[in-house]
Amino acid sequence: MEFWFVAGLAAFLMGLSKGGVPMLAMLSVPLMSLFMDPAMAAGLLLPLYIVADWYAVYLFRKSFSLKNLKILLPGAVAGILIAFFAVTVVPRDLIKLVVAGIGLFYLVDAFRTRYLKIERPVKRADVPRGLFWGTVAGFTSYISHAGGPPFQAYVLPQRLDKMTYLGTTTIFFSVVNLLKLPPYVIAGQITSESLSHAVWVAPLALAGAWSGAKISRILPERAFYLLVEVALGVVSLKLLYEVFFT
Repeated sequence: MEFWFVAGLAAFLMGLSKGGVPMLAMLSVPLMSLFMDPAMAAGLLLPLYIVADWYAVYLFRKSFSLKNLKILLPGAVAGILIAFFAVTVVPRDLIKLVVAGIGLFYLVDAFRTRYLKIERPVKRADVPRGLFWGTVAGFTSYISHAGGPPFQAYVLPQRLDKMTYLGTTTIFFSVVNLLKLPPYVIAGQITSESLSHAVWVAPLALAGAWSGAKISRILPERAFYLLVEVALGVVSLKLLYEVFFT
């Protein structure tokens, strides 16, 4: 009974994140890791990510940045391929440190700019930065479902409007998660048993995505981006805690 309660909660939180309440999906794997190996937990949740992803794509289908996606996705493909071959030799803790460092560096720079009243021009989508951050996001997403901070390091400085940001984020990670499916199957992280578990909690993931979309649409844009930054900070600190204290 405890397993199904935690699995349902993990699915719902992941769905909320896919619907537009930022970063809650990062809690799903740690929750499921209470009952199974983290790698298997990631494998169980990946089909739920994909289900919620494509529902969220439907919800945000009218608002996204095609230019950003054209730049980011080729990099993400490269990152996933690199991660597939490097996963057995790259320490997970090193990846967590890198991701946490990216998130905290962006936040320190953003707060310094905001509170010291430093004028920074809005950054536009560009190929060199986009390919780099897309590759990093694909790599870290494959290793530890932690592609959010690298993605945001590239997209947030563009100051996209809220709905365009949500649509771009949703489509990017829906493609990334779909690309991760074959390697996860090959690695044995997705099994017939994990798929059967995923089927039972999939409705909660969809309910979470629907709820998240409702919440994100009514949040004022400034409050939404403040929430994104707070969530980014929490995730970065959580990754540091996992490296040094667990």
